[in-house]
Amino acid sequence: MRRDADADTAEAALFVIDSRTLDRECIAQSLRSHNIGMPVITIGSFEEWLAQRQRQRAGAVLINIGGQKVSDPNMTNHLRRVVSECGSVPVVILADKEDMSQILKALECGVDGYIPTSVGIDVCVEAIRLAMAGGTFVPASSVLAMRHAAEAGTQETRPMGGMFTQRQAEVVKALRRGKANKIIAYELNLRESTVKVHIRNIMKKLKATNRTEVAYMINDLFPSESGFADAD
Repeated sequence: MRRDADADTAEAALFVIDSRTLDRECIAQSLRSHNIGMPVITIGSFEEWLAQRQRQRAGAVLINIGGQKVSDPNMTNHLRRVVSECGSVPVVILADKEDMSQILKALECGVDGYIPTSVGIDVCVEAIRLAMAGGTFVPASSVLAMRHAAEAGTQETRPMGGMFTQRQAEVVKALRRGKANKIIAYELNLRESTVKVHIRNIMKKLKATNRTEVAYMINDLFPSESGFADAD
């Protein structure tokens, strides 16, 4: 890779990280041919990117994890490190697996997008652009599948489609009613500090910025559980 005279003023590039040479080159060429709108640079590993990142300013990082599970401890730790090292640079992963548990785990790690390999290149391009604009991309098919599972009654044994623990679901129920932390703590027999920890974890899972946003997002994801929020 050529060293620029001033990396800070160079055009930001999309880095495609994949240990498989052919795969990363094919992905990069597809992104270029579909007008991603920035230079696309291929890298064999994240460590290689760390060693070379001063040479080219990063606009986004796309990591292809293939068939690996985000929930595997090594991958979880790796993604958390990637997100930490990238700072404000959006991190998007490309993965073969499309189940919601893996997507949620990826969001917990702080990634800005989860692109399944079942989608077309046009969707991939738009997902990367969304991440660079400050949004978060998840496949609609997985969200709909989770909603259908909830509507089929799965939420009776796994609160809110399994997205939250039982205690977190109880806190969400109270948040949807607009209850203050002190009231939630009293009703659930918890310390107020514990309630705050639950709320932070709930917001992190949903990528929400405040309590009101949590309520709106839960209502959108689980409209069939409106009775759960209103029942005494």
